Amino acid sequence: MSHRPLRAEIIATCRHMNDIGINQGTSGNVSVRVGDRILLTPSGIPYGDMRDEQIVEMTFDGTYYGPCRPTSEWRFHRDILARRPDIDTIIHTHSMFSTTLSCLRRDIPAVHYMIAAAGGDSIRCADYATFGSQALSDHALTALEGRYACLLANHGMIVLGADLKKAMALLVEVETIAAQYWRALQVGEPVILDSEEMRRVIDLFKTYGRQDAADAGLRHGGLSAPAVA
Repeated sequence: MSHRPLRAEIIATCRHMNDIGINQGTSGNVSVRVGDRILLTPSGIPYGDMRDEQIVEMTFDGTYYGPCRPTSEWRFHRDILARRPDIDTIIHTHSMFSTTLSCLRRDIPAVHYMIAAAGGDSIRCADYATFGSQALSDHALTALEGRYACLLANHGMIVLGADLKKAMALLVEVETIAAQYWRALQVGEPVILDSEEMRRVIDLFKTYGRQDAADAGLRHGGLSAPAVA
């Protein structure tokens, strides 16, 4: 069995989603690209019972290996990873607030500037299709163009990331924004940030959180702490 540490990390991610209440039961699924193959969660196995060897290994032609069948949503995992070389991880959940908005078939607009973490000035809601179908995968691909997250109508949400840690962080952020938007709608009509402001925010997000050498130069200017004699 290959990639045992990564298999264990996938299971730990799934259990963490349930522990923090952002997913429930056996719903949701996770995939990670490993070279020219994909590791996916199996279908219908409770995360608390899942073992490393039950994580499914799949090629991009849909052939899979191991003792278990892959998640019923394997098509959109495969298709998104094939289309998006910029990411290696996909998480899908039925989280409460994102799913609630998806049942209303609402996009999430720029109700908070942190929506830029998902790659644009909105999080789109993909058209409805039966779970596990090729049509659902096609709709998800459309909604994810230029984005790292989308809702699935009457279903849930998808987030993309470079790795499990980053995808999980975005998952929490998207669900938080969905909750904020839903709550604001209960009081009135939220004020949406305009496109000019979101362009500024998206530009700032290109270097947000980076601690590389280019940013290190700031420490030599007026923002650094005083030297200690």
